[in-house]
Amino acid sequence: MHPRSTLTYEQRAALVGLFEQGFGYKSAARQVGVAKKPARNLYDRWQIRGSVVLVRKPNTSVYPFEVKRDAVLRFLAGESRGSIAKDLGLSRPDLVRKWARIYEQQGEDGLRPKPKDRPAKSGSKPSKPLSDTEQLRRQVEYLQAENAYLKALRDLMRKEQ
Repeated sequence: MHPRSTLTYEQRAALVGLFEQGFGYKSAARQVGVAKKPARNLYDRWQIRGSVVLVRKPNTSVYPFEVKRDAVLRFLAGESRGSIAKDLGLSRPDLVRKWARIYEQQGEDGLRPKPKDRPAKSGSKPSKPLSDTEQLRRQVEYLQAENAYLKALRDLMRKEQ
């Protein structure tokens, strides 16, 4: 079972059994006593993968750019999400709609894999050299703080003795 799933394994198995008997997701959800949305998500995946939908896949799939682009172009041409997902072996048909939305907003580049590492810090301003007076002022501040720390440490050690 997926960690974020609202359905227990027993509910999922009961729903799949009803799907295989010919029930739709609404009537199956009503009989099992679960919400329609998770039942519909399970139904969509069941139409693609069959009863294998009860077995959790060990990891999430990463689809190549070409598969995503092909799916989006077929979807925009009018083909259904379910048939595209079934043909391409996608885990769920909602991926096609998600990719189509990304394609419409960002173009083909949005479907390309993103770099995994954190981007390098760019545009950092080179620090300008400090004037002599500024260097001396910072050194005085540091030495004053160090002196205050050492006095506090000395007082603490005297109290312990």
